[in-house]
Amino acid sequence: MIERVALVGLGGMVGAILRYGAGGLVHRLFEGRFPLGTLLINTAGCLGIGFLSTLADDRGVLSASARLFVFIGVLGGFTTFSSFGYETLTLWRDGLAGRALLNIGANVVCGLGAVWIGHIMARLLPGG
Repeated sequence: MIERVALVGLGGMVGAILRYGAGGLVHRLFEGRFPLGTLLINTAGCLGIGFLSTLADDRGVLSASARLFVFIGVLGGFTTFSSFGYETLTLWRDGLAGRALLNIGANVVCGLGAVWIGHIMARLLPGG
């Protein structure tokens, strides 16, 4: 039990550091009133879980411990749906309902699309 908690915690730390770096970079490159960093991070996290979970399920490339570390830890710490909720509510509260709805739609469509693309990419690898 302690080993599993440590794997998730360490993975979460890695994911949070990656999120912090990626979010900061996107913010510096694309300053504006639309939360593009969160959208890109959520999309990348969805792509990653689609790809890696398919490899894990179809080819058994990740042990149970590695799945805890990567899926719950790293990707759980990296993706930012709590930030998505807060930013969407803030847009709505600030009278920017159109941007709030765009943010919802873009995160859902891009996230689901990225999971699907990751799944397809994993299946296209040799040996799949």
